[in-house]
Amino acid sequence: MEMWCVWYVLLIGYLCKCSAHNDFFTSIGQMTDLLFTEKDLVTSLKDYIKAEESKLELVKQWAEKLDALTATATQDPEGFLGHPVNAFKLMKRLNTEWGEVEDLVLKDMSDGFISNLTIQRQYFPNDEDQTGAAKALLRLQDTYRLDTHTISSGNLPGVTSDLPYKSTLTVDDCFELGKIAYSDADYYHTELWMGQALRQLDKGEESSIDSVTVLDYLSYSVYQQGELEKALEHTKRLLTLDSEHQRANGNLKYFEYQLAKQRKAEKEQKGTTEERTKRDTEKNSFLPEKRKYEKLCRGEGLRLTPRRQSRLFCRFHDNNRHPYYILGPVKQEDEWDRPRIVRYHNIISDKEMEKVKELSKPRLRRATISNPITGVLETAHYRISKSAWLAAYEHPVVDRINQRIQDITGLDVTTAEELQVANYGVGGQYEPHFDFGRKDEPDAFKELGTGNRIATWLFYMSDVAAGGATVFPEVGAAIKPMKGTAVFWYNLFPSGEGDYSTRHAACPVLVGNKWVSNKWIHERGQEFRRRCSLLQSD
Repeated sequence: MEMWCVWYVLLIGYLCKCSAHNDFFTSIGQMTDLLFTEKDLVTSLKDYIKAEESKLELVKQWAEKLDALTATATQDPEGFLGHPVNAFKLMKRLNTEWGEVEDLVLKDMSDGFISNLTIQRQYFPNDEDQTGAAKALLRLQDTYRLDTHTISSGNLPGVTSDLPYKSTLTVDDCFELGKIAYSDADYYHTELWMGQALRQLDKGEESSIDSVTVLDYLSYSVYQQGELEKALEHTKRLLTLDSEHQRANGNLKYFEYQLAKQRKAEKEQKGTTEERTKRDTEKNSFLPEKRKYEKLCRGEGLRLTPRRQSRLFCRFHDNNRHPYYILGPVKQEDEWDRPRIVRYHNIISDKEMEKVKELSKPRLRRATISNPITGVLETAHYRISKSAWLAAYEHPVVDRINQRIQDITGLDVTTAEELQVANYGVGGQYEPHFDFGRKDEPDAFKELGTGNRIATWLFYMSDVAAGGATVFPEVGAAIKPMKGTAVFWYNLFPSGEGDYSTRHAACPVLVGNKWVSNKWIHERGQEFRRRCSLLQSD
């Protein structure tokens, strides 16, 4: 009966896990619950250890008693059993007492640790979460140009030495990152992380992974990138550690053969080197959007000219003497001129932000994007976050926030979308995108019936130690998260045409926890609030 119950619990746990899992790695906010789950399990495990120690003491006493008895009995078995009491007690021990010992050994002395662990496992991260978190580290490494030692040592930008939660990567961790990259045929990152694992092994760090295994991956990943000399060097080192390694012996001959062919070809093509270099230079002169985006994330973007910079101001804003803001105007700062991006300071209180997070956290779900071809909502690797939607009627705070946006912008928010709250996960990002529907997406917001997204209002509800900026690759603007502030820009020109310079992105969060909430304001209701211009240039 007990065994049936255990299998039932395991089955229920498995089924629940299948239905309950929801991409933990895409939201830091929801991942915090896992820390408390783990803390509870550690407490339960410590109770289990104490109970098991008491149990083992009883088993030890039993073993010592039986050890002495059997040592005496086996010296003269027949003589020992000639005493009827000894014979009876032997039958009793083997028929009853050994069964009791078995029950004692198998008994869960902690009064539920195993059951607790089985139940909690349904809420644990799975392989997808582990892989997602690993790929997030690789993404951060590329975006912010971090070397493997910096990540492995935990000395990330934004992390100070006095922080208690700075952690390091072991050889096993580095090897795992390399393996995940290898499984995606990402030999560049495989080489980097297998190389880091090898360096840590060479420094004497203990690990269940040996140098032979690391070198096997390393030599192959280097070969796949065309670096035959390095591949040959790693293979020779592997064979000094394990001369019988079958694959390495085969690779050694193959690499030597390929290297000889390569050197011969290079000698013959020496005259074309100058021409090839010129072609490569011309090819690299084009800077794709992804590289612009990553440069801005690192703070290496364009800078406004002094003349343009001189036209940006900070001011007190009352939205044309709005009754509510005449006596208490808001602080408005120009962040960029074209497109015009403004930031409002101290625009949402800590109490309001905490309430918004509290309301949204239970319903956070993996953020989706609309497929431009099918129109179906789907998850995407370039949007790593979770989001929730809050309606004005759900809580007075949400209603008050909506009213504040309307009062400050002068736009009607009754046709706007609900307040979207987003929490970014490990390396959380949203690659370059438009908020408005383009001409090739005429049905983007057809179901809403409120026209295109005329403007975007974005609250920052947390500070971010490093990374996480909102950047505009087309123009070079980079807006850093600042808790309690909001930024605002128009997505459409007064004519209703889309402003393509508003293409923007959320940089990967390097260190910290990023919470934002945004309001997408639509065209309907703005006819007399933001009138169309008679000038075609507008």
